[in-house]
Amino acid sequence: MQTTTSANPAMNNDTILGHPKGLFVCFATELWERFSFYGMKYLLLLYLTKYHLFTDEAGYDVLGAYAGLVYAMPVIGGMLADRYLGMRKAVLFGGSLLVLGHLGMAVEGVQAYTQGEAIVRDEGALQVFYFSLALIIVGVGFLKPNISTIVGRLYEEKDPRRDSGFTIFYMGINTGAFTATLLCGWLGEAFGWRYGFGAAGVGMLLGLLTFSWGQRYLHGKAEPANPALLKEKVFGLPREWLIYLGAIASLVLVWRLVQFNWLVHDILVGLSVIVLLGLAWFLAKHCTPVERHRMLVLIALTMSTVVFWALFEQSSASMTLFADRIIDRDLGLFTATATQVGSLNALFIITVAPLLAWLWLWLGKRGWEPSTPVKFSFGIMLAGLGFGALVIGAQSPDEAGKVAFIWIALAYLLHTVGELALSPVGLSAVTKLSVPRVVGVMMGAWFLATAYAEIVAAQISKLAAVKTDAGAVTDLAAALVSYTDLFSKLLWIGLGVGLVMLIISPLLKKGMHGVN
Repeated sequence: MQTTTSANPAMNNDTILGHPKGLFVCFATELWERFSFYGMKYLLLLYLTKYHLFTDEAGYDVLGAYAGLVYAMPVIGGMLADRYLGMRKAVLFGGSLLVLGHLGMAVEGVQAYTQGEAIVRDEGALQVFYFSLALIIVGVGFLKPNISTIVGRLYEEKDPRRDSGFTIFYMGINTGAFTATLLCGWLGEAFGWRYGFGAAGVGMLLGLLTFSWGQRYLHGKAEPANPALLKEKVFGLPREWLIYLGAIASLVLVWRLVQFNWLVHDILVGLSVIVLLGLAWFLAKHCTPVERHRMLVLIALTMSTVVFWALFEQSSASMTLFADRIIDRDLGLFTATATQVGSLNALFIITVAPLLAWLWLWLGKRGWEPSTPVKFSFGIMLAGLGFGALVIGAQSPDEAGKVAFIWIALAYLLHTVGELALSPVGLSAVTKLSVPRVVGVMMGAWFLATAYAEIVAAQISKLAAVKTDAGAVTDLAAALVSYTDLFSKLLWIGLGVGLVMLIISPLLKKGMHGVN
């Protein structure tokens, strides 16, 4: 008989490298899901501005609406999985939608062209593109919060391997991201956008097959809490089928929303208010004092991530166009594409994450490990310092007006260390600080904060919008000044907010009541 996960790896014969086998099923599934996601993420803005000839502002609007929705949908997906579907069924359904969405992105249509002062676009292909984004958005809503929640359920509450396990899981995310930005980015920019997007779809299919094969290693921890509820008839249909049909019907709404950035912003604000009011009621009526304090700390940490992600997500927005237009990408042996520059984040995570995971364990054994709030403050400050590297580099362009590659590499390194100090630790904090019966909702709220940050990131990027002619920059020197001004502002925002978090960290640690 197989044993369940215990805090003592030596007593557990169902482990790999001291961790539950189910962790590595989730690792592989998320690897391929992130391959598909990042395979199109860094292509998206360049595809819109270079192929469909969108202005920078219009491209940022689509990117912001898409990214905001893709992180907001987990609120709904997490609630449905918690109450009805269970995590396993939600992941399988979401993965199926993702496969269809990514493959639909391969329909690129006719390239836009100028006719006098007008731009002629293939509107039919654009609508297919928007509907494919809708499939991806709804699919991520079902898959993303629940795969992370499954990882948390594989460990007992005080299992010391939990943070290390989430860091390993995070490496799976970034292994997929690294290979995707190299391969899909190269295929898309060198051979045609359809090849990059199509390769992302194949990756998602592999992820879905991996999860289907490895379900037995989850040991029932991802099943519905009450299977009978799924069989109950609602409007003449089993509730489970009604959920699936409702999700499919929602594609029409999401297809329209992704085309209206301002409306997505308003919806996210409204949804955030509803979630906060619901949590306030839950804290007042259904929590013990210790649970209430822990949940309040989690809410504070979650809100602080809006600043971090608004800075960090410049990578697929202003930093992608900066890499395309300003950075000297000639590396001697080859010239990197702008999308491949984005692979630096994943590369640094793969190389640095094991060191940081070991460091947390080493410090923890000696009682020196920084608290979660302190890690958050470090993460936010490092995000700001990354833009400081770009500001320094922008002071010394070459004769062609290009900035040396080393500066954007340094920016990505600083951002990556900041991400590792905050994101995997934050995912772990959600599972540790949440009241168990609302952990899916809190995981969704975590992604809702990220969703709002995506909208903010797109609007911030507009401060460095550059005038183009048929997708090409008309004044490189003016563009460099514009980007430098934006990055300077982001430097001071990151340092300032990170310092505030550091100052209040003792108060937050006290409210965690022994949970680190």
